[in-house]
Amino acid sequence: MFVHAVYFWLRTDLSDAERGRFAEWLATLCTIPSVRHGYVGVPAATDRPVIERSYSYALVLVLDDAAGEVAYQVHPLHERFKQECNGMWTQIRIFDSEPAR
Repeated sequence: MFVHAVYFWLRTDLSDAERGRFAEWLATLCTIPSVRHGYVGVPAATDRPVIERSYSYALVLVLDDAAGEVAYQVHPLHERFKQECNGMWTQIRIFDSEPAR
């Protein structure tokens, strides 16, 4: 198993339509064949000092292995997402993880 978690901080000047288009593109990424499970979310209403809530959207993908993540990175839908949505965010953080051995 390989988990690819991506957190986006969107530009504050985006219109509702642009934010909607961004969310639609994130959902499209979940359909890439190497993705076993995909999740798109926004910060939960939890409020504890250790919780990071300043991001706009989260994309969490579960793939079989690192090779699946490589296939995801070069898939045409991922390339199109980068073309369509690049510039919509001010910050992006990516956390890749795999089971501890």
